[in-house]
Amino acid sequence: MGDANPIGIMGGSGLYQLPEIEIVSRKRVDTPFGEPSDEYVIGSLRGIEVIFLSRHGLGHKIVAPGVNYRANIYGFKSLGVETLIGVSAVGSLREDLPPTHMIIPDQIIDLTKGRETTFFNDNPAVHVGMGDPTCKALNNVLYDCAVSLGVNAHLGGTYVCMEGPAFSTRAESNLYRSWNADVIGMTAATEAKLCREAEICYSALALVTDYDVWKEGADDVTIDIIIEYVRRNAETASKILKEAILKIPDLSNCACRNALATAIGTSPEAVPDVTRNRLRVLLQKYLPPKE
Repeated sequence: MGDANPIGIMGGSGLYQLPEIEIVSRKRVDTPFGEPSDEYVIGSLRGIEVIFLSRHGLGHKIVAPGVNYRANIYGFKSLGVETLIGVSAVGSLREDLPPTHMIIPDQIIDLTKGRETTFFNDNPAVHVGMGDPTCKALNNVLYDCAVSLGVNAHLGGTYVCMEGPAFSTRAESNLYRSWNADVIGMTAATEAKLCREAEICYSALALVTDYDVWKEGADDVTIDIIIEYVRRNAETASKILKEAILKIPDLSNCACRNALATAIGTSPEAVPDVTRNRLRVLLQKYLPPKE
């Protein structure tokens, strides 16, 4: 039996065109962290509720460092989402991982510098485990669905998350290759950390669009190249997502769903009611408002 909660999809607006999806409504959500990137698009796929959000907003108007990741993830959580798939474009750091391939990474190196990557900057002090930053069970579902559709997919690998919006220098690109990293992007680390704090199972479906700037003889990465490959792969990604949504198992006992159980370092009596109410969506299971 699958998850009873809505399934969240973070990515471009083209993903709303899943085969068989029926768009039911659109909703704007207010959060304690400001406005999400766009309105949430709520749909139904064979009775399963699916909620979409365009990470960069309509028309790709927000660059990766400017995305309000906290509002985006908080908004998903407030709508009942406890399983989230983030779809994004990445550059390949491996010869055998060419454009049009897809990868579901299981490790992340976070090189971002100027972003808010936690919901908990003060009381309560929260330290979630990130040893395995993506959800293994959800990763396996995505991979199995991709392979069943004949997609050149890779399960596992290391995703380097850079700050952006500028692309890598050649020296940086070769440095990441020396680390045996597999792909480079700008979004997964921030989403993974916030999803862990929100007790959401998170996986990244990464679409390879280029070889970054390390490979001689290949075109250096440009936004035009990325957009063209994403456009080509949008239909394939949508098919993978459709199959995955239908096959996601019951994840209610997944460790991701209890990430805060041993992560809150502050004594309960020291957490004020104003904080318990402000962050109720995240804390009510462990720190309900005092009544």
